Amino acid sequence: MAGMNTMDSEMLGRLQAAILAELDAHPAGLSEFELLQALRQREGLGFAPERLDDSETLFRTHFLLFHLLYRISDALVEGGGGGLEIGVLRIARRPPGGGEGLPGTHDPLRDYYLDLSNLDTRGEEIDRMLDDFWRGFVRHDRRGEALEVLGLDADADEETIRRRYRRLAMEHHPDRGGDKDRLQAINAAMAVLSGKGR
Repeated sequence: MAGMNTMDSEMLGRLQAAILAELDAHPAGLSEFELLQALRQREGLGFAPERLDDSETLFRTHFLLFHLLYRISDALVEGGGGGLEIGVLRIARRPPGGGEGLPGTHDPLRDYYLDLSNLDTRGEEIDRMLDDFWRGFVRHDRRGEALEVLGLDADADEETIRRRYRRLAMEHHPDRGGDKDRLQAINAAMAVLSGKGR
């Protein structure tokens, strides 16, 4: 995966076009994981590595994707196109006039991701940020967020949750060709739903 400083404007244009094409193909939105998977399938992008085993690769991939998403959103807003809803669990296009860019609003996440100096974050600082993310994930609407990871509605009962978890865990297990990071997210969600999460 190339860093922003080594990407030329043609590569940036291709990446942004690919992201918009995926969002247009999925009007209900995609999770960050789903969008990365879709970008991996597109030839010639070289953006999302196949494996995100270490925290630095995970952080850099996440940061670069969100940097691009905020750039795209700003360009859409400037062009009257509505901008993007940007979050780990849902990335989607907003309709024009959706309330984005209201006067007097400040988005610290936007500022963070548009500042490329933050891409230089390394080691222990990344680990601390990931730990903070998971603590916040568990605290903020724990059940709702966990159900979203499993792709279930808020009214899912315990048996439905168990069945869905077993199916997803088998599907995404690395021994069956699945993705380790996705399996970890599924396990963390189930830990929350079973009362074992932090």
